[in-house]
Amino acid sequence: MPIRLDDGADLPRRALLTMAVMAPTLASGITRAAESAPPGNVELPLDLAKAIKEHEQATVRNDIEVLGDLVAEDYLLVNSDSTLQDKQSYLADFTVPGFRLDPFMMEEPVLKLWGDTALTAGRVHLTWTQDGRRQDRLLRMVHVWAKDDGHWRLTYTQLTRIP
Repeated sequence: MPIRLDDGADLPRRALLTMAVMAPTLASGITRAAESAPPGNVELPLDLAKAIKEHEQATVRNDIEVLGDLVAEDYLLVNSDSTLQDKQSYLADFTVPGFRLDPFMMEEPVLKLWGDTALTAGRVHLTWTQDGRRQDRLLRMVHVWAKDDGHWRLTYTQLTRIP
Protein backbone atom coordinates (compact mmCIF):
# COMPACT_ATOMS: atom_id res chain seq x y z
CA MET A 1 0.00 0.00 0.00
CA PRO A 2 1.55 3.36 -0.96
CA ILE A 3 2.25 5.96 1.70
CA ARG A 4 0.13 9.08 1.28
CA LEU A 5 1.89 12.32 2.11
CA ASP A 6 -0.40 15.18 3.04
CA ASP A 7 0.77 18.24 1.10
CA GLY A 8 -2.46 20.21 1.59
CA ALA A 9 -2.45 20.53 5.37
CA ASP A 10 -3.87 23.66 6.96
CA LEU A 11 -1.58 26.11 8.76
CA PRO A 12 -2.59 25.26 12.36
CA ARG A 13 -1.79 21.60 11.72
CA ARG A 14 1.48 22.65 10.09
CA ALA A 15 2.29 24.69 13.20
CA LEU A 16 1.81 21.60 15.33
CA LEU A 17 4.08 19.68 12.98
CA THR A 18 6.71 22.37 13.21
CA MET A 19 6.56 22.16 16.97
CA ALA A 20 6.95 18.46 16.81
CA VAL A 21 10.28 18.86 15.21
CA MET A 22 11.21 20.92 18.23
CA ALA A 23 11.23 17.69 20.16
CA PRO A 24 15.01 17.53 20.04
CA THR A 25 14.73 20.25 22.66
CA LEU A 26 13.95 17.18 24.69
CA ALA A 27 17.68 16.57 24.55
CA SER A 28 18.35 18.78 27.53
CA GLY A 29 15.93 16.77 29.65
CA ILE A 30 17.15 13.50 28.20
CA THR A 31 20.74 14.54 28.78
CA ARG A 32 19.98 15.48 32.40
CA ALA A 33 18.12 12.20 32.90
CA ALA A 34 21.00 10.22 31.40
CA GLU A 35 23.59 12.11 33.44
CA SER A 36 21.73 11.54 36.69
CA ALA A 37 20.79 7.94 35.93
CA PRO A 38 22.11 5.21 38.22
CA PRO A 39 25.13 3.21 36.98
CA GLY A 40 24.20 0.67 34.33
CA ASN A 41 21.53 2.87 32.70
CA VAL A 42 21.85 4.20 29.15
CA GLU A 43 23.93 7.33 28.64
CA LEU A 44 23.51 9.78 25.79
CA PRO A 45 26.54 9.53 23.46
CA LEU A 46 28.29 12.89 23.07
CA ASP A 47 27.95 12.93 19.27
CA LEU A 48 24.21 12.21 19.55
CA ALA A 49 23.81 14.92 22.19
CA LYS A 50 25.58 17.31 19.78
CA ALA A 51 23.29 16.35 16.88
CA ILE A 52 20.18 16.79 19.04
CA LYS A 53 21.40 20.19 20.24
CA GLU A 54 22.18 21.29 16.67
CA HIS A 55 18.71 20.15 15.60
CA GLU A 56 17.16 22.07 18.51
CA GLN A 57 19.00 25.26 17.60
CA ALA A 58 18.24 24.93 13.88
CA THR A 59 14.57 24.38 14.67
CA VAL A 60 14.40 27.53 16.80
CA ARG A 61 16.17 29.51 14.07
CA ASN A 62 14.18 27.90 11.21
CA ASP A 63 17.56 26.99 9.70
CA ILE A 64 16.46 24.74 6.86
CA GLU A 65 20.04 24.20 5.66
CA VAL A 66 21.19 22.72 8.99
CA LEU A 67 17.94 20.80 9.40
CA GLY A 68 18.37 19.38 5.91
CA ASP A 69 21.76 17.99 6.95
CA LEU A 70 20.45 16.54 10.22
CA VAL A 71 17.34 14.87 8.80
CA ALA A 72 17.70 11.62 6.84
CA GLU A 73 16.63 11.57 3.19
CA ASP A 74 13.98 8.95 3.99
CA TYR A 75 12.69 10.81 7.08
CA LEU A 76 9.09 10.15 8.05
CA LEU A 77 6.93 12.21 10.41
CA VAL A 78 3.73 10.63 11.74
CA ASN A 79 1.53 13.45 12.99
CA SER A 80 -0.92 13.28 15.88
CA ASP A 81 -3.76 13.23 13.33
CA SER A 82 -2.11 10.19 11.64
CA THR A 83 -1.04 12.08 8.49
CA LEU A 84 2.43 11.49 7.15
CA GLN A 85 5.13 13.89 6.01
CA ASP A 86 8.41 13.27 4.25
CA LYS A 87 11.61 15.31 4.54
CA GLN A 88 10.63 17.89 1.92
CA SER A 89 7.25 18.56 3.54
CA TYR A 90 8.83 18.65 7.00
CA LEU A 91 11.37 21.27 5.93
CA ALA A 92 8.65 23.33 4.24
CA ASP A 93 6.91 23.70 7.62
CA PHE A 94 9.74 25.98 8.74
CA THR A 95 8.73 28.57 6.15
CA VAL A 96 5.24 29.17 7.63
CA PRO A 97 5.12 32.91 8.45
CA GLY A 98 3.93 34.29 11.78
CA PHE A 99 4.58 31.15 13.79
CA ARG A 100 5.94 31.59 17.36
CA LEU A 101 6.56 28.62 19.62
CA ASP A 102 6.65 29.23 23.38
CA PRO A 103 9.47 27.68 25.43
CA PHE A 104 8.56 24.28 26.81
CA MET A 105 9.91 21.56 29.06
CA MET A 106 10.06 17.87 28.30
CA GLU A 107 8.78 15.54 31.00
CA GLU A 108 9.31 11.82 31.46
CA PRO A 109 12.39 11.61 29.19
CA VAL A 110 13.16 8.29 27.52
CA LEU A 111 16.41 7.24 25.86
CA LYS A 112 17.00 3.87 24.22
CA LEU A 113 20.18 2.94 22.35
CA TRP A 114 20.73 0.01 19.99
CA GLY A 115 24.19 0.40 18.47
CA ASP A 116 23.88 3.04 15.77
CA THR A 117 20.17 3.63 16.44
CA ALA A 118 18.66 5.70 19.25
CA LEU A 119 15.17 6.58 20.42
CA THR A 120 14.52 9.80 22.31
CA ALA A 121 11.07 10.54 23.66
CA GLY A 122 9.05 12.37 26.25
CA ARG A 123 5.85 14.18 27.13
CA VAL A 124 5.61 17.83 26.08
CA HIS A 125 3.05 20.55 26.71
CA LEU A 126 3.30 22.80 23.67
CA THR A 127 1.85 26.27 23.32
CA TRP A 128 2.29 28.58 20.38
CA THR A 129 0.84 31.48 18.44
CA GLN A 130 0.03 31.31 14.76
CA ASP A 131 -2.13 33.63 12.69
CA GLY A 132 -2.84 35.58 15.89
CA ARG A 133 -4.39 32.57 17.64
CA ARG A 134 -3.07 30.75 20.71
CA GLN A 135 -2.70 26.97 20.40
CA ASP A 136 -2.14 24.37 23.10
CA ARG A 137 -1.33 20.64 22.90
CA LEU A 138 -0.16 17.92 25.26
CA LEU A 139 1.83 15.39 23.24
CA ARG A 140 4.05 12.38 23.60
CA MET A 141 6.86 12.70 21.04
CA VAL A 142 9.22 10.02 19.83
CA HIS A 143 12.29 10.52 17.63
CA VAL A 144 14.41 7.79 16.09
CA TRP A 145 17.99 8.70 15.25
CA ALA A 146 20.36 6.56 13.15
CA LYS A 147 24.07 6.95 12.65
CA ASP A 148 24.77 7.26 8.92
CA ASP A 149 28.29 7.61 7.59
CA GLY A 150 29.49 8.66 11.06
CA HIS A 151 26.73 11.25 11.61
CA TRP A 152 23.51 11.00 13.60
CA ARG A 153 20.44 11.76 11.49
CA LEU A 154 16.81 12.06 12.51
CA THR A 155 14.97 9.30 10.64
CA TYR A 156 11.51 9.14 12.22
CA THR A 157 9.21 11.19 14.43
CA GLN A 158 5.86 10.19 15.87
CA LEU A 159 3.42 12.41 17.75
CA THR A 160 0.63 11.12 19.94
CA ARG A 161 -1.89 13.55 21.39
CA ILE A 162 -2.54 12.99 25.09
CA PRO A 163 -6.25 13.45 25.88
